[in-house]
Amino acid sequence: MKIVLIGAGNVATHLGRKLVEVGEEVVQVFSRSLPKAAALATELGARPVDDLYGVTAKADLYIIAVHDDAIGEVLKKIEDFVLDKLVVHTSGSTPAKVFETVPELNRTGVFYPLQTFTKERQLDFSEVPICIQASQDADLLVLEELASKISSNVYKITDAQRAWLHVSAVFVNNFTNHLFNIGNSCLGKKQLPFEMLMPLIRETVAKLEDGSPKDMQTGPAVRKDIKTIERHLTLLNGRGDLQEIYRVLTKHIKRAHADNWKH
Repeated sequence: MKIVLIGAGNVATHLGRKLVEVGEEVVQVFSRSLPKAAALATELGARPVDDLYGVTAKADLYIIAVHDDAIGEVLKKIEDFVLDKLVVHTSGSTPAKVFETVPELNRTGVFYPLQTFTKERQLDFSEVPICIQASQDADLLVLEELASKISSNVYKITDAQRAWLHVSAVFVNNFTNHLFNIGNSCLGKKQLPFEMLMPLIRETVAKLEDGSPKDMQTGPAVRKDIKTIERHLTLLNGRGDLQEIYRVLTKHIKRAHADNWKH
C-alpha cells in the first residue's frame, strides 16, 4: 500500500520504520515542522510536507498520528482529497466518532499501537499490541492484514474497550513512571543512585509472568506492617503531597487485600 503518515513524532517514527521494514511504501510524511518531516521522510524514503493542503491524494492509507486534540483539525483540512480513501488515527483515547466531524468520510478506522514510544529507543514491534477498528468490514480486514505484518498481537476492539485499555495503560505506565521519579527524588536526598532500585523494578515486572498483579503484591500494606507504614509517613513529614500519595496507595492496597486484614 501507499501510505501517508500525518505526524512525525514518536508514534509516527516507530510505526513508519516498521511499515517500511515489512515492505510497505510510505510516500509522504507531514509535520508542521518541515525539518521534522524531512528527517523522518528521509529515513523512510518518503517526501516531506509541512502543509496539509499539500498532502497527496494518491495514497491508499492515511495514518493520523498527531496529538488527540489536533485530529479533528487534520480531518477538516484533508477531507476533500481522502473521501474515498482509508483514514485512521493512532490515538488510544479518541473515540472513532471523531470522524463524524467529516460526515463525507466513509472509510475510517483506528490503528492504535499500545506502547510507550521514544524515537531514540529501539523496541520489538512484533510484541506491541495493535488495536484496530474500522467503519467497514472490508477495511477492518485491510487493517488486520497490515497489523499482522508488524505485530503478532492484533486485537479487534470497540471504542469502549479502547478507552478502558488506555486508562489502564496510564496507570501501569505513566503513573508508575512518576512513582519511579518520586523514588529517585527520595534517594537523591541521601545521595543514593536510582540504579540501586533497578533490580527490584525488573523483578517486580518479571513476576507478572507467573501470576496476577494482586497475587504478586508484597510490602507493608499487604503484610499489615503498621509500624513500618508509620515510620515511612514520619520520614515524609514536610512533604504533605508525598504523604498523601503514600496514604492513598496504602489504603487502596489494604482494600484490595482486605481478607488479610481480617485476620
